[in-house]
Amino acid sequence: GGRMERGGRRRSEPEEADKGRMKRTIIKDWKTRLSYFLQNSSNSNKRKSKKAGKHRNYFRPSPEEAQLWSEAFDELLANKYGLAAFRAFLKSEFCEENIEFWLACEDFKKTKSPQKLTSKAKKIYNDFIEKEAPKEINIDFQTKNMIAQNIQDATHTCFSAAQKRVYSLMENNSYPRFLESEFYQELCKKTPISRAAQGT
Repeated sequence: GGRMERGGRRRSEPEEADKGRMKRTIIKDWKTRLSYFLQNSSNSNKRKSKKAGKHRNYFRPSPEEAQLWSEAFDELLANKYGLAAFRAFLKSEFCEENIEFWLACEDFKKTKSPQKLTSKAKKIYNDFIEKEAPKEINIDFQTKNMIAQNIQDATHTCFSAAQKRVYSLMENNSYPRFLESEFYQELCKKTPISRAAQGT
């Protein structure tokens, strides 16, 4: 998306204005990504649901709800807005393959048909596991080898070890950084960013 930045350039206090503008640009950039992930998740996961329910995804969480995400990584992943926000954050850190792999594994575990299980296992392997895969995840050689052997006769636990590893990688590295991010801090504030200046 090469959307042009529009914005009046008010320079009352140049330093503060610059800082504020940079902050707004970062947050705007986040929101563009976030709306993309929210749209995609509602399209893929909610095809069967009524259209009216689709717009619920776009509601910004309350500060209380957002604060819950800092209590446990699972709280964040279980919330549709939180998950989309985390994906947008990982994209900004160039490591979104971790959450995409984790989501692919979650979907894989719910697959009922054995034929689909095998084809999905091969796709996950081609996308994330094999050497030079387009979204190659950072797991050890031994785990990769084990997966390569297991996907020939795919079962629901094919990717369990790799998924656990990626989960703990995200929980220990990206998750704490996400909680410190400008975007997350803004979600936890009682007042929206535009009105924050008046409150202080």
